[in-house]
Amino acid sequence: MRVGKIIAAAQEERFSRVKHDHNFPAQAINYCLEEAGIKPNQIDLVVFYDKPWIKFERLMETYLTFAPRGIKSFLLAMPLWLNKKLWMSELIKKGLPGYKGEIIFPEHHQSHAASAFFPSPFAQAAILTMDGVGEWATASYGIGVDNKIILQNELQFPHSLGLLYSAFTYYTGFKVNSGEYKMMGLAPYGTPKYMMTIFDNLIDLKNDGSFRLNMEYFNYCAGLTMTTQKFHDLFDDPPRQPESEITEKYIDIACSIQKVTEEIILRMARHVRNQTGQKNLCLAGGVALNCVANGLLLKENIFDKIWIQPAAGDAGGALGAALFGWFHVLNKKRISDSTDDDYQSGSYLGPKWTTDEIEAFCQDNNYPYTRHTEDETIDLTAEAIADGKIIGWFSGRMEFGPRALGARSILGDARSETMQSDINQKIKFRESFRPFAPSVLVEDASEYFDLPVASPYMLLTAQVKDKYHEAISTEDQSRNGLEKLKVIRSKIPAVTHVDYSARIQTVCQKDNPRYYALISKFKEKTGYGLIVNTSFNKRGEPIVSTPSDAYNCFMLTGIEMLVMENIILYKDKQPEYKTKDSATSITAKKKLTIE
Repeated sequence: MRVGKIIAAAQEERFSRVKHDHNFPAQAINYCLEEAGIKPNQIDLVVFYDKPWIKFERLMETYLTFAPRGIKSFLLAMPLWLNKKLWMSELIKKGLPGYKGEIIFPEHHQSHAASAFFPSPFAQAAILTMDGVGEWATASYGIGVDNKIILQNELQFPHSLGLLYSAFTYYTGFKVNSGEYKMMGLAPYGTPKYMMTIFDNLIDLKNDGSFRLNMEYFNYCAGLTMTTQKFHDLFDDPPRQPESEITEKYIDIACSIQKVTEEIILRMARHVRNQTGQKNLCLAGGVALNCVANGLLLKENIFDKIWIQPAAGDAGGALGAALFGWFHVLNKKRISDSTDDDYQSGSYLGPKWTTDEIEAFCQDNNYPYTRHTEDETIDLTAEAIADGKIIGWFSGRMEFGPRALGARSILGDARSETMQSDINQKIKFRESFRPFAPSVLVEDASEYFDLPVASPYMLLTAQVKDKYHEAISTEDQSRNGLEKLKVIRSKIPAVTHVDYSARIQTVCQKDNPRYYALISKFKEKTGYGLIVNTSFNKRGEPIVSTPSDAYNCFMLTGIEMLVMENIILYKDKQPEYKTKDSATSITAKKKLTIE
C-alpha cells in the first residue's frame, strides 16, 4: 500500500498453484512490489500479521497441559516452528534483500480488525473478529475511529467458534480449513434436530455470545483429529469417511451446527452493539465468510450497516497488518466520508494481462483463437451464455480473497435447469449439492432477491423473491436430504438453493465496468439481469491466475468457451491437449525473482 491506498494484494497459492500454500510468499511479494513499482529498499515498513513467539507459547502450554496425549502432534509441529516460524524476522529480511527498516508484529486479531475497519466506508464503527485461533484470541471486539482501532475484549483458546465449526466439518467428512463452505452449503438440505444435543453437551453459551466448549468432546488441542470418541458416541456414529455417501443424519448435523453458529454470532453482535454503542459493524476472521450467518445478521437489523472484509481469513490478515502499520502505528491520516463506497477497490487487487499479452501467449503455444473489439467480445460472450454454454471468463485484475467476483470466473445462465449440475459435474468435479452464486446488476438485485443493500463481495445470502418461485408438487415437497436437489424451485434454478436462498454478488459499473457491461448485454438479450458466477478453477486447485492456468482449466474441464480480455478460444477448435507446466513465456515476463 502507498499513502494509505491499497495498491496490490494476492495470495501465494495463485502463483505457486499449491492450494493453501504455507511457504514464504516470495512470488506474491514480487508481484506486489512490481505493481507498486518499487524495490525492497524503498519500503517504509514491513508488518507481519501475528506474533509468532506468543503463538508458540500457546502451542507449548497446550501440549504441556495435555501431555503425554499430544506427543504425536507435538513432534509433527515442532520442526516447522523451530526451523522456520520462530525466525520470521530473518525469513523476511532474507526474502526482501535490501530492506533495512523495522519489522513489526501486531497481534493476529489486531490484523483482522484492521482489515475489517480501515478499508470500510465508516469513519467509526464497531469491529467483530471471529476465527479459529490467533495467538490466544479466537474472537474479539472493539471500536475503530478514524486511524485507530481499540480491541476491548476477546474470547480465548480453546473456546473457539471457528474450531467448533471445523470440528463438525471434520465429523461430516469434509477437509478442515477448506471444507467449511461445503458444510454450509449442505446445511439447508437438513433439519436442525441436533441443536439441543450440541447446546446440552458441547457448549455453554451465554447471552453475550461468550461460551465455553466441553473439551472432553474435542481433540484439536492435543491430537491429530478434531473430535474425540466421546463426540462420536454422542452422535452414535464415527466421522463420515470423505467421499462416502452423505446420509440424512450427517446432513441434519450440518444443519444443526450452522444454526448454532448463527445463534452465537447474533448474540455476539447484540452484545457488541450494546457495549460499543456504534451503529455500524465491520467483520473479519474466517467465520465472517459464513455468508448465511451474515445474511441473517443483516436481516436482524442489529446494526444499521455492515461491512465485511472480502478476504476475511488469514490472507486478509496480511492486508490488515499493512493497514495497521500505516494508520495505527505510523499515525497516518485516514480519510473516510462515511458513504457507501469502501476503499477495497472491489477487491480487484491482483495481476492482470492485456489483450496483446494474451494474444502472444496463444501464438507462442499455437492455440487457435479469435481477437475482437471490446463490444464484439461482450456481445459474443453474452450470446453464448444465453445459449446455455459454460464460459471461462478471464478479465482485468485478479480478485483478492476466496470469492470469484467477475475477474477469474466461470459463467453460465441462471435460468438453466441443468447449469448447476453441469458445472458441478463437468467443471468442478465436486459434490452435486454445492450451490452457485448469482452475479446481478446492482440496480436489479431487489427485483430478484429480498436484499436491501449492495453485496459486492458475495458475502451475504438473501431469499429469492416469491414471484420467481415455481410451484412444487406434493411429491416433491415430501423429498428429504439430497433428494431435494432434484426439485426445480424457481425461474432462476441455477442460483436458487433448496431453502430459496442465494449467495449474491451485486455488480456495479464503477467497480467492474466490463463485467457490468456483460451482464447488461445478457439482460438486453434475455430480460434477466443476472448470471451464474463461480470461481475459475477445478476441484483441489486455486483460482486461475495466468492465461496458462486458465487455458489448462479450460482444456481439462467441460468449459466450452474461454474469454481472456478480447481473445476468445472455442473448445472444439483446440488441438489435443496435454497438461503443461504453468510457467510460460508470458508468465515469466510477469514475474520477478527473489534469489
